[in-house]
Amino acid sequence: MKNVEYRLFAAALCLAAAPFSTSSAEAGVTQQEKLSAAARLEPTKVLVLGSERRASADQYATRQKLDAGSLKQAHAASGLIQCGRAHGAGQLTLANNVITTAAHVFYDERGAKRARSCQFVTDVDGKKRRVAIDMTSIVAGSAKPYAVKAINDWAVARLAQPLDDVKPYDLADPLAVEQTVEFVSRGHSDWRDAETMSFEACRLRAQTNQLKGGAREFAFDCGTGDGASGGAVLAGEPRMKLGAILVGWRSNDPSRIGPYSSTNYNFVVSVEGAFREAVLAAAGQEAIPATAQAAAPAGDKAAESDKAAQSDQRRSAGRD
Repeated sequence: MKNVEYRLFAAALCLAAAPFSTSSAEAGVTQQEKLSAAARLEPTKVLVLGSERRASADQYATRQKLDAGSLKQAHAASGLIQCGRAHGAGQLTLANNVITTAAHVFYDERGAKRARSCQFVTDVDGKKRRVAIDMTSIVAGSAKPYAVKAINDWAVARLAQPLDDVKPYDLADPLAVEQTVEFVSRGHSDWRDAETMSFEACRLRAQTNQLKGGAREFAFDCGTGDGASGGAVLAGEPRMKLGAILVGWRSNDPSRIGPYSSTNYNFVVSVEGAFREAVLAAAGQEAIPATAQAAAPAGDKAAESDKAAQSDQRRSAGRD
């Protein structure tokens, strides 16, 4: 059986509704018109690998002997991105008005924006903070993320106003196979509620793709759920620097929960190459790279060149 690739965003009634007749998918937003496909094959808790290890901030603080309040404050940069009925994860990066996420959180399978307006939602000292995203500022690996390889599925955008009391994540040094990382994300539709932040330490198990001079894709063994696309993969000591974002999972049997393997894994895309340059540019530290694509015309040429190679892949996102 071919591997199914799934990109994780969240859907109404927690239904991951993209069809599974193809061989790949993403972590993100699911299309309502595909609910009939979900009825034919109910997805797993996408993708919990082995025993459940995701923890709330309070649980994780207890396990790691940390102060729960300080842990929550240190990770207030991790938030939820809401676009109409769809949501994914994202985080403040390098500046308190710059967010990183997966491109499919903003764009659907046609390359259209999921909503005219999107918001970034986080929690600061127990109070919900909601800020509009400047939709004209979006720079993405492709504005047609479902038509290209998943390694191009990243996006950077600016907020309409900064969150001055939230410290953004810095950028990590290049990642490596077998490196221990921490996956911190909101948005999981199968675990607690979408706004609850999850914490889990795991390893990057294999490098599964690489763009020449650019981003790399890694398989890792953290658990994820629909709606967590774009969530933070943190590295460094302490693990507080953004090294990659969650994009999706691949499995040769998505109807079952199984352990990590070369045919059953979640995958992330590193903040390198054009992705890293776009973050630096948004934060005012470098010019916008020619290899990154602005929101309106993005993805057309990339989609054309990758269309044949990606004809057997599918990606989806999630709805509230």
